[in-house]
Amino acid sequence: MSIPAEHRRIAADEVRLPPHALPDGRSGRILHEAIRLFAEYGFHGTSIRDLAEACGIRSATLYAHYPAKEHVLAELVRIGHEVHHSALSAALPGTPPGSAARLAALVRAHVLVFARYPLLAMVANNELHAVSRELAAPSLLLRADAQQMILDTVNLGMDNGAFDVPDPYLALTAIAGMGMRVAHWYGAASHYDPETIADTYATFALRLVGVEA
Repeated sequence: MSIPAEHRRIAADEVRLPPHALPDGRSGRILHEAIRLFAEYGFHGTSIRDLAEACGIRSATLYAHYPAKEHVLAELVRIGHEVHHSALSAALPGTPPGSAARLAALVRAHVLVFARYPLLAMVANNELHAVSRELAAPSLLLRADAQQMILDTVNLGMDNGAFDVPDPYLALTAIAGMGMRVAHWYGAASHYDPETIADTYATFALRLVGVEA
């Protein structure tokens, strides 16, 4: 399966992942190829045969590692959400609750995940709808907790007078949404580097909550 570059729906064309994000061996290879295929063609647009051929194995061999295609997707969704949650958690120490510094650190961490690992981020978010609620439950908990980190920061900032926004939850959705879109347009051909994008989006987020950075 291949699509001419000018017809691809995403800019990134290389699977980039944090160290040790995937298991070793064939299980990891299956996940690696699934990221590439699911990001480009979608979960429903990728067959078990497509995935097996990309891995150089037979379909029956793939089932020896994952019970169904949905389990492959569920594992990638979980990994993507764990990477994101860990990045936001690591941004908390050293920044006062409810401060501009904390919000900037959280937004920077959020955007860096989508810029550094765009294909994984695309799969984890865009294909989540194809995972059953039971299989998606661990990822949904991580997502809710990550959102709460940002929402708590906005709420505390409003309470202490650091921020001024009409609606904290809508501020969260705007901040989170603009970061998630980075995965759609950012690729190796971009003249921006991930750090510059993250710093600029952090400035955008601060302006959104009424802070002139």
